Formats: sequence, C-alpha cells, structure tokens
Amino acid sequence: MLFDIQTTISLAACVGAGLCIGLGAIGAALGEGYTAGLANEALCQNTEQSGDILKNMLVGQAIAESAAIFALVIAVLLLFMDMSSNTYLTAAALAGAGISMGFGAIGSGIGSGFPGGQCCLGISRQPSVASKLTTNMLIGSAVCQTPAIFSMVVALMLMFMDFGNMPLLPAWAALLGAGFSTGLAAIGSGIGGGLAAGESCSGISRNPETLGQITTTMLVGQAVSQTPSIFGLLVSFILMFKTFPETSSIAMAMALLSAGICMGFGGIGPGIGNGLTAQGAVKWVSRNVEAAGELTRTMLVGQAVSQSTAIYAMVISLVLIFVM
Repeated sequence: MLFDIQTTISLAACVGAGLCIGLGAIGAALGEGYTAGLANEALCQNTEQSGDILKNMLVGQAIAESAAIFALVIAVLLLFMDMSSNTYLTAAALAGAGISMGFGAIGSGIGSGFPGGQCCLGISRQPSVASKLTTNMLIGSAVCQTPAIFSMVVALMLMFMDFGNMPLLPAWAALLGAGFSTGLAAIGSGIGGGLAAGESCSGISRNPETLGQITTTMLVGQAVSQTPSIFGLLVSFILMFKTFPETSSIAMAMALLSAGICMGFGGIGPGIGNGLTAQGAVKWVSRNVEAAGELTRTMLVGQAVSQSTAIYAMVISLVLIFVM
C-alpha cells in the first residue's frame, strides 16, 4: 500500500510522538519512585524532619520529571506543528526526533532520582546540613539533565531544519541514525551522572566537613560521564549536516543508519561505567578526605579506560559514515 507525502509525514509524526512520550515517561517515573521510596525510609528514621524531607522529595521528583516534560513538549509539537512539506525526508526527520527525545529522557529521569532520594536520607541523618544537601542535590540533578537537553536539541533540529536539498537516498537513514545516536547515548550518561550525584549527597550527610571536596569530585566524575552523550551528539551532527551523494544502493543508507545505532548503543555502557567509578571515588572521599587527590586520579584513570569503549564505537561510526 502506497502513501502520498502528506500521509507519510503525518504517520511518521504520530509514531514519533508516541515513541517520544512513551519512552520518555519510563525514566522519570523510575527516578521519582526511587526518590519517594528513600523519602519514606528517611521519614521512618527521623519523623521530626518530615517537613524538610517531604519538600526535598518533591523538589527531587520535579527535577526528574523535567526529562518527561521535555519529551511531552516534543511529542505535542510533533502532533500539532505545521506538516506542510513536499519531501519524504521530513517523515524520517520527524520519526528521528521522537526517537532522539524518547530514548534521551530515560537516563536523565532515572539519574535525577538518585540524588533526590539520597538527599532525603541525608536530611534524616544530618538535619543541620539540610540546605547544603538541597544545594548539592540541585547541582547534581541539573548535570543529569544535560543528556536529555542534548536529545531535545537534536529533536528540534530534526523537526525544524530544512532537509529539502538532501537526496532521499541515503539521507533518510542518516536522519533516523541521528536520532538513535544522541538518544541512546544519553541513557548511560544520564544514569552515570546520577550515580555520582546520589553518592555525593550520601557522603555529605556522613561527613559534612568534606562538602567542598565531595562536590568537586562529583562534578569531575559527572563531566567525564557526560562524554559518551557528547560523542553521540557529535555523530548526530555529522549525520545531519554532511552532504551525501544520491545513490540507489541500500548499502550506503544502512551504513548511515548503523553509524547512529552503533554510537548510540556504544555510549550506554561507558556512561554508566564512568558513573560507577565516580560513585566509588565520591564515596571514599567522604570517608578519607586526605586521600581525595589520589582517589580523584584513580577515578580519572579508571574512567579513561571505561571511556575507551565509547571511543571504539565512535570510530566505527565514523568509518561507516566516511569510508563505507
């Protein structure tokens, strides 16, 4: 059954919207549930701090919810924006936008739940540093949202850029690949950043005097954890902006689509692995602040090794784009 251009574009927009908010709701719900679960544990440990615990639970949940709100915005735009176009490439771009934002919201939603929950537990143990815990939670959670923001940027570019001068073959695959690259790679970075941020809240409540060193270690660890999503963003930009010669061969199209999928999946493990490394470093800084320098160096070396697998994925993606 053949569809005309407008029908195909409308179909792609609907599918993209469904994937966008359907996938985007997963991470936020898990992150919010984790925060609420630890808030209940915190209340059982210190009922006198119920007000602060409840307030911080809601703040933490609100930040985790923002990833799903990004997805909701993109989904609504896909459903109601002006779809007047005369190219099938628009359909591929709209589907890619939904894929990018849908997958991209998962990791940030989950990751933001970790500092929210640990902040609530920390307040129950150290009520005197509640404001410091809240500040640290906000900083850590904000960093967790950056992969979702990358995904939203790619989604908006796919929706509003003019791809009319690009050949349908193989450009349709490049646009879909751009959505997969940033969207999937954002999962690992969002979760990894959350692991480091959650442990920082726990460490501050254990040893408030180490606040400065813990925050520094957390931010350094989070920065490295974000790099797989940056690799995904880079590959997406190449796929969207590179000029591809028109061809009737399906091989070139599959190479471009595979490049996006390769970098997307290849960024998930390194993002989480870097976060686990940062989580361990932050944890032990709070217990032995004198060893903070050595712990930070060890963290960075460990993250560099973990990061190598994302680099491998990026190399293969670039080979698929420029060589194949």
